[in-house]
Formats: sequence, structure tokens, C-alpha cells
Amino acid sequence: MSLPSPYPRFALADSLTPEQLTFFQEHGFLHFRSFINPEAVANLLRASELVQQRWLSDEVKKVNGVPIKYGHDVDGAPIVQRFAFSSHHSPVLHEFLQDPRFTALFPLLEAPGGRVGENEKDGLVINHYVNVTGSEFSQMGWHTDSLRDVFYGKKIGPMLNVGVHLDGTPATNGGLRVIPGTHRQSLRDILFRKKYYKDVGPDAQEIAIETEPGDLTVHDGRMWHRVAQSPLVGEASRRRVMYVPILAGKYEPKHDNSPTPFYLRFLHLVK
Repeated sequence: MSLPSPYPRFALADSLTPEQLTFFQEHGFLHFRSFINPEAVANLLRASELVQQRWLSDEVKKVNGVPIKYGHDVDGAPIVQRFAFSSHHSPVLHEFLQDPRFTALFPLLEAPGGRVGENEKDGLVINHYVNVTGSEFSQMGWHTDSLRDVFYGKKIGPMLNVGVHLDGTPATNGGLRVIPGTHRQSLRDILFRKKYYKDVGPDAQEIAIETEPGDLTVHDGRMWHRVAQSPLVGEASRRRVMYVPILAGKYEPKHDNSPTPFYLRFLHLVK
């Protein structure tokens, strides 16, 4: 099955439709319009700003072993550009993850025991991209989310990466790019198709995921994807998105004394 152009945008209800399941099985991603309304978007942004104020004040370096990435905003003020386990520090963000519609995505795992990974991997991550001098986070090179399992000598487990987009991102402003169908690739291609994070350029087979505020996207953890840098500078380049994993298999929560995962020791390379 070839990918329709433009690819379809769906609506997420209490359960997935046969069309949505078939599309994901073939292409490895789904895009849902208007998962949350503008008021909910504003509430989530305010919640993230409160967490940011606290972490800046307390000079938080890591949360559950995961480094926090800081940078500078358009006015030069310090900001958090990559939050980890943010819902552990905000009742608003925690409550958001209880939305029952997330459970509708569990069948995409094709495995029993699906759950929202609020306490696993990096928890609820908030990425804040801005293209200005002093920014430490304006793009993210090609990668798969399954590499972490390979690093620890484990069989690649079922994983979905679910994104809630808080800003609109047309293709002309950078944003998420995916290579459809790569969720069915071999382990060799997972490891070597691209140079992890160092390769940042376009791929002939990639497609741009163009979002509006409040949209939800989901992609298979084995899929190759990147976040393209905005060609714009300053306020127009701002993009904020929250990601939470949906998992199956052994429950592996993180805690205050968790070591820094090996793959995150290279987070400083992501600019």
C-alpha cells in the first residue's frame, strides 16, 4: 500500500477504527486532529512554565537520572528546552495523562499489557524548540526510539511515542519528519541506516508531519524520524511538543537514584 498524498488526518475516539489500524500497520504513524482544544493547550503551556520556573530556581540538573537541557529564549532569558518526567512535577500534567483516550492507542502495540509510561523511559518529555543564538535545541537528527533497548542488550520491546503538539508547525517551519514503513525494518537498518543524531538532512523518502495546536501524533518506536530545524529565526521558530511513551512488557519505573542512561550521555550533541 502506497502512502496517500496528502496523508490522512484522523479523529481519535474511544477506540481505533479499522482504517486507522490498517494505516498504522502499513505506515507506522497516525495523526489526529484536535485531540485537545485551545483552552487545554493554554493550560498545558502554563503548567510547563510553572515547572520551568521551579527548575530554574532550584538549578535542577537531572530528574530520575535524565539530564535536563537548558538554553535561551528569544530575549536571552534562560529556559528549559527539554523536560523529562515533567508530570511528576505538575498535577496538571499528571492529570492530563489520565485521559482515557490514550488507552485507545494500546492495540497499536500488538502486545498485551499496554500502559502510559509516565514513570518509565523519560516519562512525559516536553521539547521546546526555538532557533535563536543561545538556543541549545533547534532540531534533532535522525534516530529511532528503539535504540535504548539495543544499548542495554535487550530485545526491542513494543513502544509508541505519542506527541501532543502545543504549537502549529507547517512544513515551512521545520518540525517532525518520518520515514513511513521503517517500523518494519531489520535490526541492521535500525542500527545503521542513519548516523544517530549526526545525520540531520532530508531523506528522499521522508514526509513532513504538519500539525496544528492540539493535534496528537503517534509513531512506532522502531521508525526513523527527525525534527527539522526551522528556517525561521526568533519567535516565529518556536515549537513546543509533549511526548509520552506507551509501552508493554516488563514494568521498569525510574526513580531519584536511577543512573543516567548511556544514550542520553550524548544529549549535548543535539543542538
